[in-house]
Amino acid sequence: MAFVITAPCKDEKAAECVEVCPVDCIEEGEDQFYIDPSICIDCGACQAVCPVEAIFYEEDLTPEEQVYFEKAKKFFDR
Repeated sequence: MAFVITAPCKDEKAAECVEVCPVDCIEEGEDQFYIDPSICIDCGACQAVCPVEAIFYEEDLTPEEQVYFEKAKKFFDR
C-alpha cells in the first residue's frame, strides 16, 4: 500500500511533501507531484504537511480518486 496524491495538488504543487519524505519517493510531474508506490513506506509525513489536503492512503481513495493511483503507477513506469 502507498499514499497517493490526488486532485487538489493538480496545478498547485506546493512541494512541502517532497521536503519531508524520508525515502525520496515523491517526484514532480507536469501538472502535479506523484508518489512512487513501489518506494513509499507509508510513514504519512507527506500527508501531515500537505497544505491542500491532497494526499490519501491508497485504501481510502474513492472510486473517482482511484485514477490518481493509476496515474502515479504510469508516471513511474516510464
